[in-house]
Amino acid sequence: MTKKWFRIGMVSVFLLSLALRFWGLERFNTLVFDEVYFAKFGNNYLTHTPFFNAHPPLSQYMIGIGIWIGSHIPFWHDTVNGLTGSLRSPWTYRWFNALTGSFIPLVVAAIAYQLSYRRSFALLAGLFTACDGIFLVESRYALSNIYIVIFGLLGHWFLLLALDNQNRQRSFWLVFAGIAFGASVGTKWNGLWFLSGAYLIWIAAWVIHLINSFLNSKLFLTSSSLKEAGGGESRGAGEAGEAGVSTYSPSSPPSQTPLQNLTQLNIFQMLFYLGIIPALIYSIIWIPHLQLDKTYGFIAVHQQILKFHLQLGGNNPNVHPYCAAWYKWPLMTRPMAYYYQTAKSITEPLPVMGPPLPAGAGQVIYDVHAMGNPFLWWFGVAAMLFLLGMLVSQAVIHWVKEKRFSVPATLSVDTWIALYLVINYAANLLPWVKVTRCVFIYHYICAVVFVFLAIAWFVDQCLRSYYQQLRALGVTITFIILAAFIFWMPVYLGLPLSPNGYKLRMWFNSWI
Repeated sequence: MTKKWFRIGMVSVFLLSLALRFWGLERFNTLVFDEVYFAKFGNNYLTHTPFFNAHPPLSQYMIGIGIWIGSHIPFWHDTVNGLTGSLRSPWTYRWFNALTGSFIPLVVAAIAYQLSYRRSFALLAGLFTACDGIFLVESRYALSNIYIVIFGLLGHWFLLLALDNQNRQRSFWLVFAGIAFGASVGTKWNGLWFLSGAYLIWIAAWVIHLINSFLNSKLFLTSSSLKEAGGGESRGAGEAGEAGVSTYSPSSPPSQTPLQNLTQLNIFQMLFYLGIIPALIYSIIWIPHLQLDKTYGFIAVHQQILKFHLQLGGNNPNVHPYCAAWYKWPLMTRPMAYYYQTAKSITEPLPVMGPPLPAGAGQVIYDVHAMGNPFLWWFGVAAMLFLLGMLVSQAVIHWVKEKRFSVPATLSVDTWIALYLVINYAANLLPWVKVTRCVFIYHYICAVVFVFLAIAWFVDQCLRSYYQQLRALGVTITFIILAAFIFWMPVYLGLPLSPNGYKLRMWFNSWI
């Protein structure tokens, strides 16, 4: 793919994301789902109203900034309500999220490109991210999850840029990585999993490096013993070549992915740039909130937040009808409705607040469903399992071939990509295994971005294959994902549906 067509493709993906997020943004003149918290909290900062916040405050700052800017723009104020505590247009407390969410496909594409330097992989990753439902829904309302994701992804992108540079430029990007990771945690605590993923891939790189160093030194000692026994220098060298263990030399090929440079970062750099700086940024983020609400200090407010989450109850429908344990997320067996309202006709105005019409009386259904693109998620999980299987099979094959435990001296670019995606997916999903409070499908939003990257990688491999059947498979998967996005778009955008049209999209009872 040429640079020109890549740029055209990425601009198109961005414009698609932008259009879908801003189109009909003020459609529901009310507070949708957790806007009852976050939109109000954002407005509270503008009115200097103290309040308790069960999460770190960064996303509410962003929403408050959006409200302030939006209130000074002399249009998009046709509909207003006072539900935030002030008379505001829904557009004012939603537009900043919509704009922020529009950039997420670009950041995902940037990560894909930095991992592989393949434009086709990057374009597919951006396109698939733009064709997901839950990201579209979360971007169109004053909610917080978009900020966790974009800051966490920026942290990873900046880290990859740092690995691709040296000296001062590396330090420059590492500082930005630390700031971004700190901002992700400063949105919600589970933003910490993005940072843990960065540490885990760094640890994995060092483990591979140390194993190779140990095996190389052991092989050197063995060959030295053979020479002393009369085996000759040529025999030792031949065995070293057969073992496939090599060290860096000036003639070694240049790095093909920044991940190969992970071992150039030592523990002190990691602790400073990705430890102290994120902690400092996280602490600074709290200052405006603690100045507004002086009820609790820095330590006490964290104790209160932890207490709040521990009291949310078990993870079952008795606590909340949309509670969904972590193992229900990958296959999307329990998405949730953020908004549901019925009307007698399309022209009938929806009430600002209030229950829907009695069953059978409504001829038009407005539903905003926090659900992903089903085929994107299902194909993505299959691709992630494929990558995991690829890693395991490579390790086993190398072990059988060498007849002893070992790892390849150099990993291929695709092996590094697989390792990066699997580790970061696990880092953002597995911590939820031990969480006993009621959790929801939107908590999967940090992990699922790596699923998008996995299916983009798989489709890219298919499209670049010499085999016509694999190229056809890649085209088919892409077409199905795009068609599914269009099919379910009415429940992402809250477009009017007939009862039959609504049921047609609710494939399983657990989706309703």
